[in-house]
Amino acid sequence: MSAQSYTRCPRCGNENRGGSYACSFCGKRLRIERIENISIFKRIEAEWSSPAPWYLKIIWLFIKPNRAFWDINHKRNKAPGYLIILFNALIYGLMGMTYLSHFIIPDPFLSFLYNLSVFSAFFMMGLVFNYIFGGLLIWLFIKGANSAVGFSKILETRFGGETQKETYREAEMSPFSIYKGGTLHQQESKKYKMMYCAFTPFLLINLIETLIIFVGFPTVSITITGFNPAIFAAMFNSPTWAVLHVIDALTIAIWIPILITLAIRELSNSSTVRVLFASFGIGILTAIIVFFLRPSFLP
Repeated sequence: MSAQSYTRCPRCGNENRGGSYACSFCGKRLRIERIENISIFKRIEAEWSSPAPWYLKIIWLFIKPNRAFWDINHKRNKAPGYLIILFNALIYGLMGMTYLSHFIIPDPFLSFLYNLSVFSAFFMMGLVFNYIFGGLLIWLFIKGANSAVGFSKILETRFGGETQKETYREAEMSPFSIYKGGTLHQQESKKYKMMYCAFTPFLLINLIETLIIFVGFPTVSITITGFNPAIFAAMFNSPTWAVLHVIDALTIAIWIPILITLAIRELSNSSTVRVLFASFGIGILTAIIVFFLRPSFLP
């Protein structure tokens, strides 16, 4: 790369890719955006030594998401993204059993079989849905980040093929570098595994929705003989569906874009504001199309 493509860190003296917002060697912020006055968006400058346990990462994703993605970015293959999909699928199974609890089945053995079947079906549905829908959303967020900061091009430079990948010889680096050997760059990007972590909010949201289903839906009695599909009408016409869709829509439109922004920012070492605006646009549009255009809202 040309000399004009570098920015020298004032703390450790190492040269970073032009346009970098934080030093890839010592974590020093090279540019400070006004949005960093909000604690959730502040870049972490602490020294990193080893990845936090997966359960601590998940807790941080709720209370300190900037620290969570900062930690995950240093060891991306340890990102709990796929684990979050699994946990969400288990909650889907619990949600299915909660839904079935509103149907009174006289025979205990048949009730057990139904619960087991419903849990298995909802678990598999949740696993497939969260993986595919989450992957589609990530793809859309990447498209937005590409227009905002050239996300894919930056990743190709940082983590791509050997001819393009940023590499640093030890002799060229300051002895004050805390990421010796260019740790952030000497890994695969693992972008999907890292970005799936942005769907952590659904662990809480789905638990809340499970409670709403338990409390909000009416209970009906069914018999195995002479089963009448009309008994589902009370369930499908319940206003509880609208409440669930509003919760999902707000999560997709607001919470998820914030976490996706932090993931993209850490991966690409780019502007928080520009990525955030693009992510909000994608999230709001998705929420409108997927949730607010459902029959529960349309006359």
